[in-house]
Amino acid sequence: MTPDRTGFRRAIERHSFDDLIALFREDAVLHSPITFQPFEGKTAIRRLLSIIFEVFEDFRYTDELDAVDGMTKVLVFRARVKDRDVEGIDLVRYDEAGMVRDLTVMVRPRSGMERLLAEVQPRLMAAFAADTAR
Repeated sequence: MTPDRTGFRRAIERHSFDDLIALFREDAVLHSPITFQPFEGKTAIRRLLSIIFEVFEDFRYTDELDAVDGMTKVLVFRARVKDRDVEGIDLVRYDEAGMVRDLTVMVRPRSGMERLLAEVQPRLMAAFAADTAR
């Protein structure tokens, strides 16, 4: 039986954060457009995606592409970050069980990317500081 690989998109479209996080393997990796180093592990991914859920407005998927082998999906999206429109892709790579093992996010144009960075970076630093203080 082929694993269901539609849950990622459905969870985001329903704004169901817990359902989304449940789809990631514990050792999953997220490659973000705002950092050089990837976010490794479910805890780090949860931290970043919770911030992204706050920052993106009017998020919607516009296209979906599937790799021939069914193990990779490209979801094209549009959203707004404050006064900037952004377009991007979620490149989702699954394991054999249908769990997300790797997510690469790309965003354009540069002005939108810079606005995304300006909104995410202080929140991310505050989250790291709060974790360190515990």
